[in-house]
Amino acid sequence: MGLTYSNKEKLKSKKLIDQLFSEGRSVSAYPLRMVFLKTIHDDTNLITKAGVSVSKKHFKKAVDRNRIKRLLREVYRLNKSAYFNNITTQYALMILYIGKDKPTYVEVEHSMNKLFDRFVEMESKKNS
Repeated sequence: MGLTYSNKEKLKSKKLIDQLFSEGRSVSAYPLRMVFLKTIHDDTNLITKAGVSVSKKHFKKAVDRNRIKRLLREVYRLNKSAYFNNITTQYALMILYIGKDKPTYVEVEHSMNKLFDRFVEMESKKNS
């Protein structure tokens, strides 16, 4: 798994997103929350399909929401290989920004690493 975030890796399917929010489990590391679901993708090489979201309620301006989404995607792109290279199960992930303040890159990176650590811990407990 390289340091890319291609179109194939993006979570776009409305059906899968609806299923993710209805059946998925979640893990949090403020100001981030990740909802995940074990799934089977068409492409067998993909381990995860991920999407990001920022609440319109807390950030009225699209400029602010888009900046936060760019930060989330960039941090995900750079850190995913460290956490998902050893996993063989396929997942659908949605990373939500639930904070009320505009974050910095360092804050997002720290929270994302904590979030991934909790996710890996939660899945390893379940599988053992």
